Amino acid sequence: MDLNPAGNRSLLYTLLCAGGLYLLYLLSPILTPFLFAAALAYLFDPLVDRLEARRIGRTWGTLLVLLGLTLAVALLVLILTPLFQAQTRMLMTQIPRLVEWGQEGLLPWLQSRLGIDLAGSQTEILDWLKGHAGELTKLTAYLPAVGNQGLALLGWLANLLLIPVVTFYLLRDWDRLVAGTGRLVPSAMRAQVAEVAREVDAVLSEFARGQISVILLMALFYSLALWLAGLDYALAVGMVAGILVFVPYLGVVVGVLLGTLAGLVQGGDLATLLPVWVVFGLGQLLEGMLLTPWLVGDRVGLHPVAVIFALMAFGQLFGFFGVLLAIPASAALLVAFRHLKAHLDPD
Repeated sequence: MDLNPAGNRSLLYTLLCAGGLYLLYLLSPILTPFLFAAALAYLFDPLVDRLEARRIGRTWGTLLVLLGLTLAVALLVLILTPLFQAQTRMLMTQIPRLVEWGQEGLLPWLQSRLGIDLAGSQTEILDWLKGHAGELTKLTAYLPAVGNQGLALLGWLANLLLIPVVTFYLLRDWDRLVAGTGRLVPSAMRAQVAEVAREVDAVLSEFARGQISVILLMALFYSLALWLAGLDYALAVGMVAGILVFVPYLGVVVGVLLGTLAGLVQGGDLATLLPVWVVFGLGQLLEGMLLTPWLVGDRVGLHPVAVIFALMAFGQLFGFFGVLLAIPASAALLVAFRHLKAHLDPD
């Protein structure tokens, strides 16, 4: 019997990788905080290394970085809270107007254009509800589902609280964890895996630096431009729109929505809203035609359609944090597949 040890090892490694990926898929509901913490540790490890080079202990450097990050998040929350409070109050006050518009405008329009008389059917609807009151009481059977939603909310909060704890330990021990992971790689593959890891690190570092620069510049542009346009909540709207530019078109869509609502709270006329829309139109041109090509460029190498697919796929697997990790994770997979193709192609 002719055995091929090299072929058997390759098959074993392939099966182990496939099993590991399947295990990650099964554990995806609990992996979200760990993935997000790993991303934070990767991003801030160079800063901790610089503090360590200045003779600040690794633990104290990690605590200082996490403290600064916590203060930044707290500042962002303080800036955004008044905006959402004002818009919530505005929406609540607009509900009676919407009901009045529906009764006096929408219902007559439906009757005149489509022949649908919902106003005349109100009595029939009430009689139907009274006749099926017994069946409607069966809705109480779904109360356990409401309880499950409450448990899911508690689980989400627990994951949120878990992120800083996991980030602290990963960031403090990052260098040792990377070295230990490298020692787990079989010696025959260690050089090739190290080369792939270095290339992935270079791609992600350039992408992260470029994307952070775009976010900061767009947040500054939107905040300043909306302030010049006379919007009361310019800083909050500008920061939200700027932060969300890492997702294609999400920043401008959310920015236009929040800016429009803020304009309605402030005045509500076209003279208030038109400058806000112009600002976001100019911002989209500035980001898409100048800042992103200049600062980010083609460092990731993903087509816009592939970016959208990656965002949806990782969001389906890992929820909201999967959206945050979609582009860098896709970039890493692209580098790995490129090396795999080069290895499998004949010379």
